Amino acid sequence: MSTIDYSDPHNMPPIGQAIPLGLQHVLAMFASNVTPSIIVAGAAGLAFGGAEQIYLIQMAMLFAGVATLLQTIGMGPIGSRLPIMQGTSFAFVGVLAGVAATQGLSIALTACIIAGLIHFALGSIIQSIRFMFPPLVTGLVILAIGLYLIPVAIKYSAGGAADFQMAAESFGSLMHWSVALTVVVVSLLCKFLTKGLISNAAVLIGLIAGYIVAMLMGMVNFGGVAKSAWFQVPEVMPYGFEFSLGAVIGVTLVSIVSAIETVGDTSATTKAGAGRDATDEEISGATYADGLGTAVAGVFGGLPNTSFSQNVGIVGMTGIMSRHVVTIAGLIMIICGLIPKIGAVISSMPLPVLGGGVIVMFGMVAAAGMNMLSTVKMSRRNMIIISVSLAVGLGLNLVPTAVQYLPGIWKTLATSAVAPTALLAVTLNLVLPVDD
Repeated sequence: MSTIDYSDPHNMPPIGQAIPLGLQHVLAMFASNVTPSIIVAGAAGLAFGGAEQIYLIQMAMLFAGVATLLQTIGMGPIGSRLPIMQGTSFAFVGVLAGVAATQGLSIALTACIIAGLIHFALGSIIQSIRFMFPPLVTGLVILAIGLYLIPVAIKYSAGGAADFQMAAESFGSLMHWSVALTVVVVSLLCKFLTKGLISNAAVLIGLIAGYIVAMLMGMVNFGGVAKSAWFQVPEVMPYGFEFSLGAVIGVTLVSIVSAIETVGDTSATTKAGAGRDATDEEISGATYADGLGTAVAGVFGGLPNTSFSQNVGIVGMTGIMSRHVVTIAGLIMIICGLIPKIGAVISSMPLPVLGGGVIVMFGMVAAAGMNMLSTVKMSRRNMIIISVSLAVGLGLNLVPTAVQYLPGIWKTLATSAVAPTALLAVTLNLVLPVDD
């Protein structure tokens, strides 16, 4: 009897195993995939639980699936044809939330389209520019993203305050915190006291537990779910096309960092699943798919996509390298994205529920950056790069009036935490002499 070589990405496990394995990939990334759209929608002033927010959540699911199929099935040179799960990236939240709040979603999504095309073009030269983004730089940027987002997690957990149409006097109430802490505690228990599917979906299970507690407390409004349709096709350019050079520069800068992260995930996937290094074609194909997925999503109102590192961990844990398993996961996401009622259920989630989930998720983003920096030798030069980049990047975010005389979009980028940290880290790493 012949046995299946699970280290070969082109082999398919029996369908009875492949579907649960695909669902496992979906559950591991589901919460992280929809959260950026909720945050950017809130920054843009969209009604919490409203039709526009539901639409953005739909697009997050739909185009995570589409971008995943670009990776796993591919078209010509596009796609790594490896089990790489794509999803909406947290890396862009700082820049896009700032642009959406000050310039509107039209400018933010237009910047996503253009940056996605630039990201796509990087596929042909990605190997040549990798030297500009060593672990020192990418670790710093990821750490800055996590630290920038943590206050958002605390704000949501406490109730969201008046700018989310919640009573200001209830902000920080025990009711809100009890729901948020339910999510955190259940997530941690599932992660560390269980294995396999439950452990990988720990945050999602925590969100469900918090959702149930909030429902029992009367905090959930199902009005949007009842009004939502069972099927809806995406709209082309739902917010129009409006160009801003500053927004494009900001989103493109983050796209480059995202491209380098995808290179790392591609290499980690082949190493974990097959015990080999990724080929140049696989790395270029992954980058092409990353950029094209972002550009196509932007056309229909979706946010930028990137490879999801937690799904690389699933490949390493299960030892199943089949790209067809992740193709099934992508198809599940596409189906979810075409059903507005699913987006409406997610949108009906009270902010403290989401807050508890993102405390864990954003903390993990910061921890991932610290983990990358732990591989860097803490020489005097590298410590200066870390200190200056973080001090300026996070400092301007905490004291935005320090750059109040900059023109609109440039002020937004300067106070986004991510853009100045990335720009300073890359520049200082290139110009400062290496320690003897």
